[in-house]
Amino acid sequence: MAYDPNNIFAKILRGEIPCVKIYEDDKTLSFMDVMPQSEGHTLVIPKEAAENIFELSDDAAKALMATTRKIAKAVKKGLNAPGVMLTMLNGAPAGQSVFHAHFHIIPRSAGVDMGLHARGMVPASTLEPIAAKIRSAL
Repeated sequence: MAYDPNNIFAKILRGEIPCVKIYEDDKTLSFMDVMPQSEGHTLVIPKEAAENIFELSDDAAKALMATTRKIAKAVKKGLNAPGVMLTMLNGAPAGQSVFHAHFHIIPRSAGVDMGLHARGMVPASTLEPIAAKIRSAL
């Protein structure tokens, strides 16, 4: 499948769709997932157009991983999360639904079940105070 420049993440990168931004540099963008599996579920995407990890350049993959690590640390600290799960789905059979490479950073606590993804949207007004805690830990 060829990269679709009209996928939702490409539109977010172009500023056509708003997001609750956590962090941005010249190669990556991090923002809150509007369909979170736990409070604080954050995404990190490369600015390079690539469907999955296999299509990313080495440079973009390094930048993506570095930003993912930085944001995961901030999620853990800012939300006092005992654990943090990092996931990256590559291809529809793996569960990927947005075909732009991205990492999910999902805060985890023992005994707290994760919600199912893509089951309901959370408004930006709910996500912003959580994002502020994460940003303050950067």
